[in-house]
Amino acid sequence: MSNTADSHEAGPGSPESGSTSPRSRRLRPVRVLSVGVFALAGLLFITSFNTAKGTNIRTDSSLLKLSDLIHDRSHKNGLLDESNAALRDDNEALAKHTAGGGSKAEEARLAALEKNAGTQRVTGQAVTVTLNDAPPDATAKLPGYPEPQPDYLVIHQQDLQAVVNALWEGGASGIKVMDQRLISTSAVRCVGNTLILQGRVYSPPYKITAIGNPDKLQKALADSPAIQNYMVYVNVYGLGWKVTEDGTVTLPGYSGTVDLHYAKPVE
Repeated sequence: MSNTADSHEAGPGSPESGSTSPRSRRLRPVRVLSVGVFALAGLLFITSFNTAKGTNIRTDSSLLKLSDLIHDRSHKNGLLDESNAALRDDNEALAKHTAGGGSKAEEARLAALEKNAGTQRVTGQAVTVTLNDAPPDATAKLPGYPEPQPDYLVIHQQDLQAVVNALWEGGASGIKVMDQRLISTSAVRCVGNTLILQGRVYSPPYKITAIGNPDKLQKALADSPAIQNYMVYVNVYGLGWKVTEDGTVTLPGYSGTVDLHYAKPVE
């Protein structure tokens, strides 16, 4: 009997046998899993800290700061344009005072070049086109049209370009978008629902004023295929469209830089 008892005590399930008990084998994976969870949590904490760099990554305050920066730079660009225009006027006045050697023909040719370049004021009969976003809760006003996507309810770059191109086609001698005169190198660009024009930012409604024959300007607007397509969205979804004749208006001359900027090959 003693041999049987000794054999039982020294068996594989006994603590004295040197083998791990079934209970110990069941607890080991749980301990390993716990260590893995804590390690993963630590890794996520370090990653979040490095990403945030001390800021709250659950808010869009950084985006708000960027928006404020953009508007601040836009305001500063406007002030610089005004300062540049004043200096240009002073420079031209000094040039006329000191030159005195040019013939009348040369002076007339120079004046014509300045007028065509858009750097001088221009006065005449004007037409203004106003574009605006549709109400955010707009629905289709006519049967057979789908309910609007968000993209349908805002003014796009091609809409502004269509109006500007049509007014040039109608014989405009000068065009102003918002408070800036357009020249041959002006680019009408939209980013999101804002207009960026010559370093300054604008929000709708957008006003485009052109000097020229009002009847020809209005006809050019009506004949434009791009504007005809825009008018579908005006009638169906409520995009803003208004055309007015303003009588005699004076557009300011372009006040920004006229230097051309272009890419250069790396040497």
